[in-house]
Amino acid sequence: MKPEKKPMIVTCGLPYANGMAHLGHMRTYVPADIYVRSQRKQGREVVFICGSDTHGTPIVVNAEKEGVTPKELIAVYHDHFLKIFSRMGVHFDAFGTTDDPENHNRTTDIVQKLIDGGHVYSKNIDIAYCPHCDRFLPDRYVEGACPHCSKIARGDECDQGCGKPLYPGELIDPRCAVCKNPAEYRNQEHRFFKLSEFDGFLKRYLETLRGTDNAVNYAKGWVTQGLEDWCITRNMDWGVLFPGAEGLVVYVWVDAPIGYIAFTEEWAEKTGSSWEKFWKAPADENGQDSEIVHFIGGDIVYHHCIFWPAMLKGAGYSLPTDIVASGMVKIDDKKFSKSRGYVVWVGEDYLDHGFHPDLLRYYLAGYTSHTKDLNFGWEMLQEKVNSELVAVLGNLFYRSLLFASKNFGEIPKGTVEPEIENRIKATTTEAVDALLEYEFKKYTDIVMELASFSNTYFQSHEPWALIKTDKEKCGGVVYNCLQLVKALAVLFEPVAPGKMQEAWEQLGLSSQVASVLYEEALVPLVPGSGLGKPEILFTKLEDDKIAEMAEIAKKRVYLAMKEAGLIPDGEKLPDENGDKKKSDKKASDKKMSDKKTSAPIEGSAPIEGSAPKEDSGKSAPDSARAAGEKSMENEEPKAELLPEISIDDFFRAQIKVGKILSAETIEKSTKLYKIMVDVGEDAPRQIVSGIRAYYEAEDLIGKTVCVIVNLKPAKLCGVQSQGMILAADDGSGKVSLLEPDQELGPGSKIC
Repeated sequence: MKPEKKPMIVTCGLPYANGMAHLGHMRTYVPADIYVRSQRKQGREVVFICGSDTHGTPIVVNAEKEGVTPKELIAVYHDHFLKIFSRMGVHFDAFGTTDDPENHNRTTDIVQKLIDGGHVYSKNIDIAYCPHCDRFLPDRYVEGACPHCSKIARGDECDQGCGKPLYPGELIDPRCAVCKNPAEYRNQEHRFFKLSEFDGFLKRYLETLRGTDNAVNYAKGWVTQGLEDWCITRNMDWGVLFPGAEGLVVYVWVDAPIGYIAFTEEWAEKTGSSWEKFWKAPADENGQDSEIVHFIGGDIVYHHCIFWPAMLKGAGYSLPTDIVASGMVKIDDKKFSKSRGYVVWVGEDYLDHGFHPDLLRYYLAGYTSHTKDLNFGWEMLQEKVNSELVAVLGNLFYRSLLFASKNFGEIPKGTVEPEIENRIKATTTEAVDALLEYEFKKYTDIVMELASFSNTYFQSHEPWALIKTDKEKCGGVVYNCLQLVKALAVLFEPVAPGKMQEAWEQLGLSSQVASVLYEEALVPLVPGSGLGKPEILFTKLEDDKIAEMAEIAKKRVYLAMKEAGLIPDGEKLPDENGDKKKSDKKASDKKMSDKKTSAPIEGSAPIEGSAPKEDSGKSAPDSARAAGEKSMENEEPKAELLPEISIDDFFRAQIKVGKILSAETIEKSTKLYKIMVDVGEDAPRQIVSGIRAYYEAEDLIGKTVCVIVNLKPAKLCGVQSQGMILAADDGSGKVSLLEPDQELGPGSKIC
């Protein structure tokens, strides 16, 4: 593998300095770190860049709530992310903030170049203004109805509906997000970027852009629909001042990606290098003389594939060559949601409980394809770790090193067999090719197949028996096993850097495995060299610990739902007795299964003279299936089938047509309405419904809805509810009331 001559810069979407690091963040940063480590193992010059996104209205709003300045707030979260990244083995060459002087200067320079190039113009537009707070309301300071789909949206994006970016003045019925009072539109001069003029350029550019299909194809679809000019100024005091426009700052989605360049400048200043060779690279018929790879979440594709390259083109900078977008994250097959408790905090929930970062890195890389939704559950993590890292990779390392240490005390004499050499060479080539396509799961599967092959090699040669009859021949077998261990440590280092350094030292090697090239995997070990002390690298995740983590997750969801008013007053966390019995039975069944398979326990060496069962060279997922374990497939998790009911069960629910007479907010809740509904009875029904995020109160009045009228009454946030209004949820945040397709009177039965 010849190293590429082009310098490469790899960036990650900037974490917003307004909250703690969660699993969704790691879905981007860990694969990017794996990619960078792999590129360096190929001899590439790579600079890894990231930083904190520190401007925009959410920062200001949160700072106001906390009674601190925006600078004080971002300092806290910037430090938090730095520590989490370090603990997770994600190491950036530069990690700045968008409030650094370098970013202010670079943003001003780029914006001025766009102005000088005729790509920016002034236009008077309507901006939401709150008379009560006496200020203009940019972005998340204002909320209202989306002009495209009518769902509740914030000022810069329809986050609960169609997902389209929104521009100042577009929201219908604007309302101040702080005081909740109605806002009014006032005319003001703002600056616009002529994005529409880059239509032809973007169509050509997207044909050459590499990366993942979910990024490139999504962007092509947007360009096909036609592009609108982009308002790039905001009414705020916090941010980068817009050149020549008093009282306005640059929109956060202008200065945030410019941070990639500014942070490269910071790196160059510290190292005496050049930032221009990445961002001002000359171009020829084969493209520009640098590679710029952006790793991002799937929700910011539009900004990186359309806004960003158009800005760079207009200002005369180098363009991204690859944009890699990850799939979303689910928690226990539920949509990721901090407000509903479906979240895993990297520090609080994972690292602080003593879990090794390499376990999560392996799960994030190897659970599913990078572009698909990743489903996280504690039992799924346990299964993947125990059946693959412990039973396959860790088993090979420990048994090989322990046997060598015990019987030879050093690396024995031997030569690398042709079959072993060819297998290592083929694995390295296939694994590297997988990462060229950003297939991280494929990479881990290919390398894990080599570990399975290695276990089979050890098992089939029976060194525990051979040592008694032919020690020299046994030494040759062990030598090849150790060579396989060395190759696996090199290949697995990008995924599990901490544990592979431990393995490297157990082989008696003193260098840093992170700095070792892939080609070192084929360099023969030196017979007679000393070995380190063999120790178990991966230990099983026990049922008790996993049950503890699952209980923490369950309580978080319960408390979040209760705070949102979605759990009736007095209803407690579900009784765990039944679940505990199931868990105990599962643990018992698992122990019996472990005994029946007689696989080496926790990577221990086989007992001399015995022949414990081993996998037969299958890939890790196949080996797990052979042991009767569930497999981690590359597809979406299948929906669990609900128990069947009879027609009589269905008719136990009495559903009637109702007409909404009034709707009021409930003071103790941000999600609930108290709704009075006429269902054809002597008096209206009072129903508490969690649809406040999807409908304005005044829009509900007069609607014809479907109501379950024989539901047991319950109190929600202290308010009595006498029924349930039916609605549909498509799982993506879109919620719609069920309404008859023709006029029916209140009390009409649904049958």
